[in-house]
Amino acid sequence: MLSSDGTPKTVLITGSTGGIGKETARGLAALGARVILVGRDLSRARQAAAEIGGRTEAIAADVTRLRDLTRLAADVAARCDRLDVLVNNVGAHPPRRTLTEDGVELTFAAHVLAPYTLTRLLLPLLTGRVVNLTGGIPGTPIDPGDLQAERRYLGWTFSQYNHTKTMLMAMSLRFAEQVAGTGVTVNVAYPGHAHTPMNRSMTTAGFPYAYRPLVPLLRLAAPRLLADLAKPARSSIHLASSPEVEGVNGAYFDAKCRRTDWPAAALDRRAQDAVWALCEELTVSLAL
Repeated sequence: MLSSDGTPKTVLITGSTGGIGKETARGLAALGARVILVGRDLSRARQAAAEIGGRTEAIAADVTRLRDLTRLAADVAARCDRLDVLVNNVGAHPPRRTLTEDGVELTFAAHVLAPYTLTRLLLPLLTGRVVNLTGGIPGTPIDPGDLQAERRYLGWTFSQYNHTKTMLMAMSLRFAEQVAGTGVTVNVAYPGHAHTPMNRSMTTAGFPYAYRPLVPLLRLAAPRLLADLAKPARSSIHLASSPEVEGVNGAYFDAKCRRTDWPAAALDRRAQDAVWALCEELTVSLAL
């Protein structure tokens, strides 16, 4: 991954000290990129960077906090004169409704507000691609009146997790419209399913009662069927690095790196408006 001047491209990846994010970092580092890992714990991020090797470095930030996002953007600007690729990979799955220090529902903060805010903050540095990672089972209808699950919260499979991942897709489409023609592109990657550290911490608390007996079965089967994390990282790596997607904007790619149709829920203009407006409202203090 070299820029036009022959220097390594710089890639920033959130949620990259483990799971799919770490494998995405590993894959891009192997292609010669300068990779900046972002994790909540600096020692863990540094350990991951040392393990991956190459031109890999680490920054600590909790991207569900607006103050950390602001600091992260300033830190990146101090280190880099440009950012070629931003991969918004971080995920969260609290079994119960949880608020961040900014009073934002945690899953929405991780999956929607953080990618929106960090991308906006880094636009002056960005020269190329933004890759937003969806997941779970996206595509369920977006409820514009309950974006932060104030009325009803379900964890895991039936869930605010999936709801926010569809919201991420809707927000990404709107962002792609905003940056069209600037040289920056915004696309969404679907990784498929994986046995990540996040999923290994699964409890029954977020499941509807009727489905809680499935949890032991999932714990038994997942390590055997979904252990290879390099496979679900392929779509992110493809969107971040492949010459085939140079200039492609506002597209959705599946786990096999194929361009595919957006779910109808993400295309809903009313839902896009609601998600975008909430992101703007929650970040008004940052003057974005």
